[in-house]
Amino acid sequence: MEFDRDKLLEFKENQKTQFLASQFDVLFRQRAESEAMAASDPEMAELAKDDIANIQSQLEALYVQMQEISEASKVEEEKPYGVILEVRAGAGGDEAALFAEELAQMYLKYAESNGWPYTTESESRATAGGYKEAVFEIIHPKVYEALRFETGVHRVQRVPVTEKVGRIHTSTASVAVLPMRKKPTIEINPSDIQMEFSRAGGAGGQNVNKVETAVRLVHLPTGVEVRSQSERSQLKNREKAMNILVAKLEALHEEEEAKKHASVRKDQIGTGDRSEKIRTYNFPQSRITDHRIKESWHNIEEIMAGRIDPMLAALKRAGSKAIAQ
Repeated sequence: MEFDRDKLLEFKENQKTQFLASQFDVLFRQRAESEAMAASDPEMAELAKDDIANIQSQLEALYVQMQEISEASKVEEEKPYGVILEVRAGAGGDEAALFAEELAQMYLKYAESNGWPYTTESESRATAGGYKEAVFEIIHPKVYEALRFETGVHRVQRVPVTEKVGRIHTSTASVAVLPMRKKPTIEINPSDIQMEFSRAGGAGGQNVNKVETAVRLVHLPTGVEVRSQSERSQLKNREKAMNILVAKLEALHEEEEAKKHASVRKDQIGTGDRSEKIRTYNFPQSRITDHRIKESWHNIEEIMAGRIDPMLAALKRAGSKAIAQ
């Protein structure tokens, strides 16, 4: 068995394989010493032969073990460790902003019920209440798998509080669930990023009022911009803003790729495009309908309170069924 020098160097630099790599080096030297002894003393050659074979067997076992650990580490790095949840009001004015906040709260309550920590990275509130736009970070290895099919346009049908005649209005809000990974799948040129600092808004004490801790990043080639103000230090907000920017650009790239191959993707539930209308929330009839899988649920109040497992489970089943076909 041949040992790849580049791989061995990689194993030495990987914290998870460093100890095994040091053991490998010790055995490698012992094998070299035994081979040198066998070459210099013919009488010892036969005795050294068994010793060399035993060392070689140990070396091969260590090499395979380090390969497995290294591959597992790479797979782990590619898996999302959390998500960026972006909710934005669409058509419908004040009612759309109120609905956007209700959607955000639905997901955050679901996160709380699962013990998934989250932070509010940025928010822009409408005059009459609700969100024009809000961005949250939810950290847990299972969150992306759970919410991956929530990206798209959510439509609400109900009588707004401000409606005196009692007419049912239709409004929309868009949701984007962007995976965050330890190892980005795309490369970003630092010269393509414009950075700005400002004072964070909202509560937070003297630090918020006097120090420019909020960070805004703009990716010039695409025009994608992000903002982070959840941390008290500019450095931490800059790191978070960069994580959000990477997640947005990766999602943009994946969305474009999905559109190219939409006709051949067997595991597709919709396009994953945030402009696609995926679900209607009909309050007068207490019914929620997912248009992608043509399935409905009642008890709308419970679902809006974060009990969304039945919907998520149905989407997961539909995805698994599509893959199996």
